Amino acid sequence: MNDFILDPGQIEAESMRHIRAGLIRPWTEADIPVVERIIHTSGDPSLERDIAIHPEGIACGLKALQEGANVITDVEMVRAGISKGKLKSLGGTVECFLNSPEVAEQAKAWGITRSMTAFRLNPERLRGSIVAIGNAPTALIEVLRLAENPETRPALIVGIPVGFIGAKESKDLLWERQDIPSITVLGTRGGSPLAATVVNALIYTVLRQRNM
Repeated sequence: MNDFILDPGQIEAESMRHIRAGLIRPWTEADIPVVERIIHTSGDPSLERDIAIHPEGIACGLKALQEGANVITDVEMVRAGISKGKLKSLGGTVECFLNSPEVAEQAKAWGITRSMTAFRLNPERLRGSIVAIGNAPTALIEVLRLAENPETRPALIVGIPVGFIGAKESKDLLWERQDIPSITVLGTRGGSPLAATVVNALIYTVLRQRNM
């Protein structure tokens, strides 16, 4: 046991030092906290090559949080992973409509997924928000459709669905939409923990800036 670091703060600091030392792409200082958190959460340095951050993604996310924006998630697992207390201190809340009573019935009537339906039924909640998608490619497709309207356009889309059916394709479509600030991990990899950790990295950055 003498070979293990046991102090939580030291463990995190050493982890981030190790990650930063191994970065191979020319990230900006604003990007690095997000990149570090994605690699730290995944435990996979090779993920760096697939991380895609819109030139305005970080700035738009920080501005939205500074103004008290809400975070809207596709599934409860993403919602559970976000630091709700810290977000509340900035004036925002985390919302997930997937389990609303009307969603399952309407999804069946429309013949689409529940995650897609949840966003379609709540378009007004998207404007100025941060949307975090870690599970459902269909939800990302719906958010992109809604984002075509300025009245239902999020401030930032964190789109990191995982899987082999539609995940890569939906993220490719997101990245093609350079008119919309976004953060993603291209390809089939992703998941709820990664989507949540990106939002948390932005929250922590705003809190650090306020305490400087």
